[in-house]
Amino acid sequence: MPAYKDEKTGKWFAKFYYTNWQGIKKQKWKRGFATKKEALEFERDFLEKQSANPDMTFQNLYEIYMEDMAARLKQSTLLTKKAVLQTHILPFFGSKPINEIKASDVRRWQAKLMSSPNNYSQTYLKKINTELNSIINYAKRFYDLNTNPCGKAGTIGKAKAEEMDYWTYDEYIAFREGVKDKPLSYICFEVLYWTGMREGELLALSPADIDLDNKLIFINRTYQRIGGKDVFTSPKARKSKRKFRFRIFSARSYLTISSQDICLTQMKGCSR
Repeated sequence: MPAYKDEKTGKWFAKFYYTNWQGIKKQKWKRGFATKKEALEFERDFLEKQSANPDMTFQNLYEIYMEDMAARLKQSTLLTKKAVLQTHILPFFGSKPINEIKASDVRRWQAKLMSSPNNYSQTYLKKINTELNSIINYAKRFYDLNTNPCGKAGTIGKAKAEEMDYWTYDEYIAFREGVKDKPLSYICFEVLYWTGMREGELLALSPADIDLDNKLIFINRTYQRIGGKDVFTSPKARKSKRKFRFRIFSARSYLTISSQDICLTQMKGCSR
């Protein structure tokens, strides 16, 4: 596994042959490394990914996994998965070969999450644990990993949140009186309460989604804040694309607000 120094630039480069997934032998060049060690590390990591052996590091498995998932998942789902893996899983398992991850390692990782000062909810703990289980299962299915240590370690968290509390009609009317002097907040809560739409669906609305003549509002996308970015996507399920009968007063009020170019996703006073 040689590395070479470019005498003109003083930088190191890697140059080697590998066999791709089609069985074709190809040459790989990569320039611009500050040290010989960096060039050799690049070659080692690249060949490890190409061979896809179960002794690859979790970091390399993650990169292969995300590249594969990019063609199969919606952008919002992919960004959520990426955020969970990078924040909660890679820092603990990143440098470890996947065939050396044991149930005891998973248990220590779970204990760290459960005792975190961030006090994660039970449903979020379950989600994080599920992401680890998914990527290890991916390695087991496609890259000849023998066992999934997550099964032995057991799960954490809960799949369902505690029973949701909700406002009665009288409670909502009392609340509404308190925000009448804030037009944006008032109309946002009116839309949420009377239609039952989700918060992300409200934040994704545009004037084009409101039909005043037929008193209808159409839901065809949703909003999420992922990784510090505003993401608008189609609803997760096909049935989530729907329409509501709308009170004409609320519709006109919403259109009046929208015509002033007020961005709901940036207003602290609205439902967000």
